[in-house]
Amino acid sequence: MMSKIVLTDGGMGQELLARTRLAPTPLWSAQVMIDRPDAVEELHLDYIRAGARVITLNAYSAEPCRLRRFGIEDRFAALQQAACELALRARDRAGAAGADVAIAGCLPPLEWSYLPQIARPADEAAEIYARVVTEQAPHVDLFLCETMAAAGEAAGAARAAAASGLPVWVSWTVAEHPVATVRSGEPLGEAIAALGNIPVAALLVNCSSPEAVGHAMPALAADGRPFGGYANGFTPFEAGHALGTTVESLSSRADMGPAAYAAHVLGWVGQGASIVGGCCETGPAHIAAISRELAAAGHETVAPGALRSPADA
Repeated sequence: MMSKIVLTDGGMGQELLARTRLAPTPLWSAQVMIDRPDAVEELHLDYIRAGARVITLNAYSAEPCRLRRFGIEDRFAALQQAACELALRARDRAGAAGADVAIAGCLPPLEWSYLPQIARPADEAAEIYARVVTEQAPHVDLFLCETMAAAGEAAGAARAAAASGLPVWVSWTVAEHPVATVRSGEPLGEAIAALGNIPVAALLVNCSSPEAVGHAMPALAADGRPFGGYANGFTPFEAGHALGTTVESLSSRADMGPAAYAAHVLGWVGQGASIVGGCCETGPAHIAAISRELAAAGHETVAPGALRSPADA
């Protein structure tokens, strides 16, 4: 059956490092934005040309907690504005291909990925994320709270994003086993319930293996809102890398080229997913492969506004 599918972009950090050949630093994609902003703009543009209908700001490592840890919190506003300007310029340059492309604001885990033990409680997190929302909201079409490893921090991010009045998507990173569990150990269903009455338009999982993303689909589907996922192309691991380390320890999966990855994505669509894309170690070639396979299967790629929850039907 033909479905309407929102195709998002792929990874930014590793793809930017591969393109620029810059050495990894703890500031990751934010450092590339400082050194080679042109590469960020070109990557956004390549994702649009590959078929993405959503591009996410390159602001994952430009949040205030990480910047403070490495002594450059004074650059927070400038980096946030640079991320917005580069995405907007890429969309403008795309011409007709960018006409229905949405820009997603980025609310990442605070300070570091995969470390739920340092996640902030909801109230504290909401105050920090509000600073990011203030910088991004005038320039974006929706907010993506992504790679959330603990229920409380996800709820705080969602609350701050919802205060903007823009649509909010929440995405968790899940453990690498068949039971859908956030990396904090909380069942995914409980993490969803922790959002309470916050108006969240879509639920996703990301920054996990394609297999783990697939295992999480039933828990997402049970909620009734639009759902989906975007997975990693690197070898999965359970523990987070320590604060201050780089991504040099990550290794790409030889079995997760564009065609193989697209096959996983079509499997999620078969489970009812309507928002799909790629995360770390996926690039424009992966998004292009998904776009082709969706079209071949008779699905329609649409902008986020075309999705409706079952409750709206």
